[in-house]
Amino acid sequence: MYNDPTCHCTSRGVHRRAFLADVGMGITGLALASLLQRESAASPAETWSPPSGKPHFTPKAKSVIWLFMNGGVSHMESFDPKPMLTKYAGKTIAETPFKDAQDPEKLKLARVTVVNDANGQQRNLLLPLQVGYRKRGESGIEVSDWFPHVGGMIDDIAVVRSMYTTDDNHGAQTQFHSGRHMLDGEYPTLGAWVHYGLGSLNDNLPQFISLGRREYWNAKDGHYLGPEHDAVPVRIDPNNPLDYGKPEGSLSTAEQQVGFKLVDRLNRLRNVEYPDDPALAARIKSYELAFRMQTSIPDVMNFAEEKDETKNLYGLDRPETRDFGMQLLAARRMVERGVRFVQIQHGAGGAGVWDAHSNLKTNHEKNCLAVDKPIAGLLADLKRRGLLNETIVLFASEFGRTPGSQGTTGRDHHIYGFNVWMAGGGVKGGMVYGKTDEIGFHAVENRRYVTDIHATIMQLMGLDSRRLEIPGRKRLDIDHGRAITEIMA
Repeated sequence: MYNDPTCHCTSRGVHRRAFLADVGMGITGLALASLLQRESAASPAETWSPPSGKPHFTPKAKSVIWLFMNGGVSHMESFDPKPMLTKYAGKTIAETPFKDAQDPEKLKLARVTVVNDANGQQRNLLLPLQVGYRKRGESGIEVSDWFPHVGGMIDDIAVVRSMYTTDDNHGAQTQFHSGRHMLDGEYPTLGAWVHYGLGSLNDNLPQFISLGRREYWNAKDGHYLGPEHDAVPVRIDPNNPLDYGKPEGSLSTAEQQVGFKLVDRLNRLRNVEYPDDPALAARIKSYELAFRMQTSIPDVMNFAEEKDETKNLYGLDRPETRDFGMQLLAARRMVERGVRFVQIQHGAGGAGVWDAHSNLKTNHEKNCLAVDKPIAGLLADLKRRGLLNETIVLFASEFGRTPGSQGTTGRDHHIYGFNVWMAGGGVKGGMVYGKTDEIGFHAVENRRYVTDIHATIMQLMGLDSRRLEIPGRKRLDIDHGRAITEIMA
């Protein structure tokens, strides 16, 4: 058998000619050939091919900045004020005109079976609004006084007041990112799907970046799409922005270039023995990107070229807003340079800093102060640079908070109705979509599950999620969601 030059040595999985060429490539070639042979043996050949990197239809946006507030922002004290809470404060729900707020039939509409509020507790004693509100902008949308700067940009924002989810604890963070409960298994996040479906806008930068701490249950993105679709975690530190982003030793750029020239030579040899091999090409591409990022990532994090006026717009001149403002300024610099998806977590760690089971007023005053000016600065800066019309900005949290009080000064988790907002590429500004009832308990008009936000972003990015499905990984209809076309320009 070994004397037959046309024979494939199936017992070893390597063709004789390939083996000889591998010897010529040295240990690197042998290691790669062995690894790739195992992968091909484990995966049967399929006619299916991965995405081309091109949108399925004409996109309205190029990039996404995903702002996620960990812990649960109160919808009543942000972008869906409810004066009836103050009018009936101190009364039980049963003593108000809203006594059917916990009606099991309404809860069935939200695909939940829990009759009580979050965590199985009844929170029936209404807590008054902890802050004032007023109509903002020409559109006259009601916004909490804790968001005066974002309120000033409301004419560029579409508020969705009719969201619901089904996880009444902080696994809802995973649910908002992936559309699946954290106990369902490992499912890709929206950022991973966008990364998987679209090609690069800048070969010197990752196309999916994460800023801010992430909790363990939401620390990965790619899952069955593969780790190459995880977000790259980056710090706002030009001296050390990326773990393992520097060579282990003190190599100069010229010395590193010698090594990469060798890799490039091996890459050309690879074309003879491994033509169009996607796995090997992906590995080589990742090493090349890592080399280029040694320069490109520190450059993004270096704000020296930014004017003081721009830095102050994001709140870098104040200690309360500096940290989050730096992340948002970095996000603008990223999308400006062609990063597809920037995922920013505010207040991750444990349950999340917005988890106001007590002293909601103190909690939200502090957190809103930290994010309000930077977010408004991001929107204004994107707009004046002509980037807002091609960048989607999302503000979201895993759920809202209960109309009833927890203890005397807090609100519990609330999944039956809450709000998010979107602005930018392909989104109508100055509008409200959907509504909750008078006390913010149920989404009662145009109810939307979290994957409807995913579907909206995917459509604006020119992607059809069903065309991205992988054989053997068919998704449920609710996993795809339904695009909210009413908020699209």
